[in-house]
Amino acid sequence: MRFVYDKGDMPTLERAEENCWLLANGLGGYASTSAAFSVSRCDQGLLIAARSPNRRFGLVHRLSEALTVGDKTVFLSSQRFADNTPPEDGWRRLIAFTFDGVPMWDYEIGDVHVRRQVAADHGSNRAAVVYTVENRSAGDCTLRVTPSFHFTPKGEPPRKAVSLTFENGVIHRDGLSLRITANGQLSARPERAEALFYAHDARDGRAEHGLGLICCRAEWAVPAGETRQLELVFSTEPTERTAGDILRDCAARQRALLDSAPFRDPAAKELVRAADAYIACRASTNGKTIIAGYPFFGDWGRDTMIALPGCALAAGRYDTAKSILRTFLAYEKDGLLPNLFPEGAETPEYNSADAPLLLINGVWLYWQKTGDADFIREAWPVLTRIVRAYQSGTRYAIAMDDDGLIRAGSGLDQVTWMDVRIGDILPTPRHGKPVEINAYWYSDLRIMARLAPAAGEDGAPFDRLAERVKTSFNEKFWLPERGCLKDVISGTTADTQLRCNQIWAVSMPFTMLPPERERMVVEAVERSLYTGHGLRTLSPGDPEFHPTYGGPQKARDLAYHQGTVWPFPLGGYYLAYLKVHGNTPEAAARVREKLSAMPALLREGCAGQLPEIYDGMDPGPSRGCFAQAWSVGELLRVYEALEQIEREADCP
Repeated sequence: MRFVYDKGDMPTLERAEENCWLLANGLGGYASTSAAFSVSRCDQGLLIAARSPNRRFGLVHRLSEALTVGDKTVFLSSQRFADNTPPEDGWRRLIAFTFDGVPMWDYEIGDVHVRRQVAADHGSNRAAVVYTVENRSAGDCTLRVTPSFHFTPKGEPPRKAVSLTFENGVIHRDGLSLRITANGQLSARPERAEALFYAHDARDGRAEHGLGLICCRAEWAVPAGETRQLELVFSTEPTERTAGDILRDCAARQRALLDSAPFRDPAAKELVRAADAYIACRASTNGKTIIAGYPFFGDWGRDTMIALPGCALAAGRYDTAKSILRTFLAYEKDGLLPNLFPEGAETPEYNSADAPLLLINGVWLYWQKTGDADFIREAWPVLTRIVRAYQSGTRYAIAMDDDGLIRAGSGLDQVTWMDVRIGDILPTPRHGKPVEINAYWYSDLRIMARLAPAAGEDGAPFDRLAERVKTSFNEKFWLPERGCLKDVISGTTADTQLRCNQIWAVSMPFTMLPPERERMVVEAVERSLYTGHGLRTLSPGDPEFHPTYGGPQKARDLAYHQGTVWPFPLGGYYLAYLKVHGNTPEAAARVREKLSAMPALLREGCAGQLPEIYDGMDPGPSRGCFAQAWSVGELLRVYEALEQIEREADCP
């Protein structure tokens, strides 16, 4: 899909900064600015380099671009500042911003046309900027580009006290190095700091001011009547690659992702391309992992296991899926998986009750796609350790009760995906027996019974335990007066809050409810929680419902799972809807109709991506991460199911 934003979309700088773009480099690093070519967040930049991938550094933050034609100098770049410096107003000359795998900007300055394109070099910490300047004027024109740097951990502004060292095209600071090459004149400039204003960070209650450090400038002259390509390359390693090479390879890779996507629907193809941004290398296992979201998150176990079925399996990337599963199999400890690899830290955190259960589900879905029995035998010891740990008990009060159901969480630990903690405040306390954890548990027991023969084991004990879980679940979770499921069994008012978590009790590969109850759950979720952007995390009728997300962190955290709309549960909802309506072509057509706004959702916020969240009452502009792996992955699973139903209808 080709996303075009013209002057009608960007009448002001504020409007021009509403949308952004993202290019990832496969290492956990990325490039991103606003559509106006400004940085409206501290976490944005032309080169966010990555190692591992949870060691990320902001290197090239932004470019200030001044074009001189005759005796007039104007900006191409846009930026707001935190002091009295007038904003750079390049957005006024911007004819169109286009994103079709790579970002492109077109400007008209009298008789001079300038096109800017940016590319990320996949597999390396390298970024390229290519300007095509068509000078139709009667005199020469000059483009001066002044980079602004961070050289700090991602999201941290630099300190004025630490200087940049620039020599022979290489910048050094705090043990980091960056090489700059240009096919024009590259020269040192007096070091200075610019004070920047971050509009999106201000809206979200984050630090709204930051610094950029300047120490060099690139300059090109374009004679009258000529068209020239001007190139800049930023790299952490020596390279002979030109900016043109990097741009061509980046564009070709993006086109190939579309061409190889196993879908007919253009929106689904675009989601396959979007999914690629999250696949990254993890040095600790020499394998693949999934970045949870940009610009804030790293690779997290829960997010990875939710995103994997769509971002890897539905996208047809089976080897990638196996590599990701191997990465997390290698990190299993006490029957748990890393919930979080903290940014820059070596030791992961294991506070997740769902990630290990979702790993078993991911192995099953991989097996269903590939029939790879060797991998089942490889994974089996870890899968059995997970099940045994949940039966006998492990950390974070995760254990099976006498009724076969899983309880989890105690004290201030939050171990489900609704995991916010504000000091001693738990906005969504779900200690006890969460509904989705037990839905995963039952499905996993049935999965283990079916995988056992491939591993040379007896599956009957898993089936026997599953029957006990099924009986207990139906007895204890069903609310007959409301026609839906409890969210948690805890003996508190949280038990009967209407939340989206119950949808996974219908959409998992193996489920416990009778068909009529499954239909009632889907209807209850649709009545109170469904929106075209995602599912609400809490019913609007609940006194704890928060209609909007924003402001200081405490306000954001109090709203995060208390009504805020999340796109990723739409995957479970639409799959459950198809299931209770018999997976018929008619049901598929209804879901297709509900998804008709997908091109518009992909256009809003980050071009070609789906975000983390929206406001709870009136979802509109996206919030949180502008690009979220599990949002993309779960919607890909829906498109996969739709096309399967449609193929079967075409070939009875």
